Amino acid sequence: MPKYVDPDARRLIVVDALFRVVVREGLQRTSLRAVADEAQLNIGSLRHYFASQQDLMRFAMQSMLDRVGSRLLERIERIGDLEDHPRPEQLQLTGGLLAELLPLDERRRAEVTVFLDFNTAARTNPAFADLSRQAAEGTRKLVRRVLTRLDASGALRPGLDLDMETERLTALLDGLSLSAVLHPEILNPRASVDVLLAHLGDLSLPVEAPGSVH
Repeated sequence: MPKYVDPDARRLIVVDALFRVVVREGLQRTSLRAVADEAQLNIGSLRHYFASQQDLMRFAMQSMLDRVGSRLLERIERIGDLEDHPRPEQLQLTGGLLAELLPLDERRRAEVTVFLDFNTAARTNPAFADLSRQAAEGTRKLVRRVLTRLDASGALRPGLDLDMETERLTALLDGLSLSAVLHPEILNPRASVDVLLAHLGDLSLPVEAPGSVH
């Protein structure tokens, strides 16, 4: 009887192997053979998922989007209504949510590396334009949703242009991700989080000291 292979489990093995190779070699230099060897699979098994290098690159990007999206949704559900949390905790929770997009550990560093390599390739390859745009739009939607929730909870300074602040915060996340991947010896994970929280703090109303008089 042929041995049953769980396709979901096999897919996880392939994705993890793919990400490890991308971190070492770069996405555009990652071959089917290298991923097969890393996953300890034969090349025929891998071709069940990919027919070409282009398929491999799209699979990597889609896997990254799926993983990050799933974690973000879980965090959003755990946070619930921001109004139920004290204001300082609101900013910490928001920072923790957005930090899922930063390369703060090995898993997220691999994801951000895939993201950066794929978008570099997408600049000149129209075949990747849809996923690249999906990622860019998804980040902005998340940031706008976060800022809207903070604003509705009364945590933000009044009069902010949320469209402008969405672009500013998105640009900050992109810049931190790029710097932390390229120069981890200059921008370490702690500093990345501190910068993110400092920016959120600049957008928020100051927390009143107990017993303050108006």
